[in-house]
Amino acid sequence: MRVLLTGSAGFIGSHVAEALAASGHEVRELDPRAGEEAGDVRDPEAVARRLRGVDAVCHQAAMVGLGVDVFDLPAYTGVNVQGTAVLLAEMARAGVRGLVLASSMVVYGEGTYFCDVHGKVRPGPRAERDLQAQRFEPSCPDCGSPLEPGVVQEETGLDPRNVYADTKVAQEHLAASWARMTGGRVAALRYHNVYGPRMPLDTPYAGVAALFRSRLERGEPPLVYEDGRQRRDFVHVRDVAHANVLALESLTDRREGESRAYNIASGTPRSIAEMAHALADVYGGPEPQVTGGYRLGDVRHIVASPERARHELGYTAEVPFASGMAEFANAKAGADR
Repeated sequence: MRVLLTGSAGFIGSHVAEALAASGHEVRELDPRAGEEAGDVRDPEAVARRLRGVDAVCHQAAMVGLGVDVFDLPAYTGVNVQGTAVLLAEMARAGVRGLVLASSMVVYGEGTYFCDVHGKVRPGPRAERDLQAQRFEPSCPDCGSPLEPGVVQEETGLDPRNVYADTKVAQEHLAASWARMTGGRVAALRYHNVYGPRMPLDTPYAGVAALFRSRLERGEPPLVYEDGRQRRDFVHVRDVAHANVLALESLTDRREGESRAYNIASGTPRSIAEMAHALADVYGGPEPQVTGGYRLGDVRHIVASPERARHELGYTAEVPFASGMAEFANAKAGADR
């Protein structure tokens, strides 16, 4: 299959390019970092040129991270929303009907929670006064009781809590509209906390694993926000790349006009503190420090079941957490392919 891969020179995109090629697919790149001819996803002429003769698209191009402040709004919406809209419009013109979309677990906001009194609930954003008082766990929105965190499924309602999450929800909605209007087929992959070789370090838009790795490289202890007990699912980038190949190869089996979401995760949640200690141990650096600090827009717990991806795509995360962290600890940031 001839595949247009946007964001091909990025952290995840470069691994997807390798996985696609290893599976026998022909990769055509679209990324301004990939050379003068590759182009930008916001440029209709460049997108149209790269789409000629393509069978499907794997859309990884995006501005990532939580964002620094409100002034990031134009950049995030320009790349993530406008860029996706341009891509979909040009795909319609070119008659390309298959799309694998890189989405994110951030579309869920807080994860699923259970109250002893009210059952399954979705707490709202945590108030800054609670975070300042070191009250990190969400409480029941109906009675204020403590909650038990659960696991999100793909049917869980979307509840974005920051600008990046807003743009990811917008991408999914645009792709679903495109599929309905054109008879296209979409697999939206909701990545959880991706880590691994080539992850960009030393940037305010980096993920938590990269921020910890950057501090260790400088001989500084990782700084763990809140109490360190917030839970995430850390999934290796090679497992994410393999999921993209499986999703691409599944497109011809789905109905015309269908958009289907999949959680791409390891299936084994871990606390932020646990990850920080694992990374520091294999790096041989200073022990992490739990600071009690916080960021508005962060969620407390978000873990998901990858069962739908296992059942429908044949996806299973294969890189063990310990060996994956050891590899990441010793990898160079942005290393060449």
